[in-house]
Amino acid sequence: MKADPAVQRRLLDLAEVDAELARVTHRRRTLPEIAEITEAEQHKRAKQDALVAVETSLTDLDRDVKRQETEIDQVRARGERDRKLLQSGTVGAKQLTDLEHELATIQRRQGILEDDLLELMERREAVDADASFARVELQKAGEKLEDATRRRDTALADLESVETRRTADRSTMAKGFPDDLLKLYDRQREQRGIGAALIQSRRCGACRIELDRSAVSKVKEAAADEVVRCEECGAILVRTTESGL
Repeated sequence: MKADPAVQRRLLDLAEVDAELARVTHRRRTLPEIAEITEAEQHKRAKQDALVAVETSLTDLDRDVKRQETEIDQVRARGERDRKLLQSGTVGAKQLTDLEHELATIQRRQGILEDDLLELMERREAVDADASFARVELQKAGEKLEDATRRRDTALADLESVETRRTADRSTMAKGFPDDLLKLYDRQREQRGIGAALIQSRRCGACRIELDRSAVSKVKEAAADEVVRCEECGAILVRTTESGL
């Protein structure tokens, strides 16, 4: 295949654009914010689970407190009824003794229930503090996730802008190449990542392998408009005054 030397040199400009587009694609896949978001999402889920657990405990304690208060009210009401009977003077001696005994039992029971209630209230206060802390931690985790997401979106928008601009540049540049040369270049780029590269100091700019003497001789002997390729990677070798041939 033959192509004007000046046209071949322009392949280096096209290769530079393609390299930038490849870097954009790579960076889009490997943005550090992506891994950060994944970690932040996991962290947020853990904080959500922790909050659910502590709020469940708080709900259970609220139920226990309510049940305890109800039982205390019932015991207190029963004690009040017995006291009224004692004060009424309408009960006999035996019933009076029974009432006094029952009232003493009720008072002891009420004391035990009230102590238990106090313990429940103290536990609830501690768990309520844990719930407040868990909510703050969840909020922090959410803010961290939002920040990482915002930075990722900004980075993606910047990459999209570069990609759009350089894709337009490439489309314009591609029109300046013969179809057969462009097809060869694109096929090589799709297969190996780099379609064309400068040969310099006997080294291929694509695979970075130094050409042996035989390969260098073939490149030197090739006509200026001859399209030569690297024997190692297949890239189009572009010759310029920098090649040192």
